[in-house]
Amino acid sequence: MPARFLILVALLAGTAPAQTTPPLFSQVDEMLKGLSEITGWKVQRTVPSETLSREKFAKMVQDGVKDAEGDKETHAAEVALKMFGLVPQDFNLARESADLITEQAAAFYDYKKKRLFVLESTQNSNEQRLALAHELAHALADQQHPLNKYLHDAKNDEEATARQAVVEGQASWLSWAYLSRRSGRKAEVPVAMLDQLAGAAGATGDDFPVFSQAPLYIRESLTFPYTEGMRFQDAVFRRLGSGAFERVFDDPPRNTQQILHPDIYMMSRAGTSPVTVPLASVLGKDSRRYRTIGDGNIGEFDFSVLLRQFIGEREGLTASSHWRGGSYRLYENKATKDPLLTHASEWDSPESAREFFNLYQKVLGYKWKKLEIESSSDSEIKGLGDSGRFTVHLEGNVVQAIEGIR
Repeated sequence: MPARFLILVALLAGTAPAQTTPPLFSQVDEMLKGLSEITGWKVQRTVPSETLSREKFAKMVQDGVKDAEGDKETHAAEVALKMFGLVPQDFNLARESADLITEQAAAFYDYKKKRLFVLESTQNSNEQRLALAHELAHALADQQHPLNKYLHDAKNDEEATARQAVVEGQASWLSWAYLSRRSGRKAEVPVAMLDQLAGAAGATGDDFPVFSQAPLYIRESLTFPYTEGMRFQDAVFRRLGSGAFERVFDDPPRNTQQILHPDIYMMSRAGTSPVTVPLASVLGKDSRRYRTIGDGNIGEFDFSVLLRQFIGEREGLTASSHWRGGSYRLYENKATKDPLLTHASEWDSPESAREFFNLYQKVLGYKWKKLEIESSSDSEIKGLGDSGRFTVHLEGNVVQAIEGIR
């Protein structure tokens, strides 16, 4: 699926004007020392730290939106999300992402400029201390394994999301472990607290209307690196101790399934990426009317949200856990600009593939206002939906679909 919050790094990469250094930053050296003792990583240099007004931060984000809205990759990601039914047809990915970042951010570490910023509106002292510890954990990791390179070396969407979960999950885990150690307890995060933190992920309520009203996929894309990434880091830590901090950088997880199921990561079992439906095999000479505008992976996280959104929590989680690979390709009609989507997914058995085949037919009925079934068999269904004609085909462990034929 399109890399989640594609514009996040770009939006935060601009130069931020320096502000007055508050008393909070007098704790930087102490925090770095504590984080160093927990991880075993040596502090190589101090970290410049500044406050930034919410207004100036919002302007940085909005300046980034102007570039992102005209970006072809962002446009393709937005269209793909709409074709899968994960966001409404009037959804603006760049602007909604920017609004979420502006609303939710408390602090950030600039990977390129090697400095961190805490937003002035983060008033609560405990919240500020936690935000500072989180960003200093990024800074310390960056001194051992350059984070900008680590994130950009990902080979595909799934690996990019998994690496983002490593970076944010580790910093989240370390910030809470540091506070626990500072209060005289073990430098770890109790399991009960992990569950509590996951349940409270994302600032919600009347004061945070953007997050509260965002589509499920967008909300969970924002919180996934923090909540599931922290669970992942905790699981690896409990297996390897302090060696866990190096392991996740030396041997990065390759997909969201490995984040969701750390045992799979420890076995180093990766998913596959099935080839998407060849357009020419379906449309023949008419395939020449289309151009490719985007492609990528569909992981367990993507299928989990899709099925839970339309089918239900328990069925969605169970079915998506049998994922073994997935990919999609997005086309555009050269003349009309209408989109066409093809996607393929591989499952761990013919039975789980059939389960998804059956569930996906229900998804089609929920995501479209109009669904007309023209033919149906045990292995194929054809019909007409909001975006045009479609075909969903089952063969062995693989389910293939094409949607939007006009």
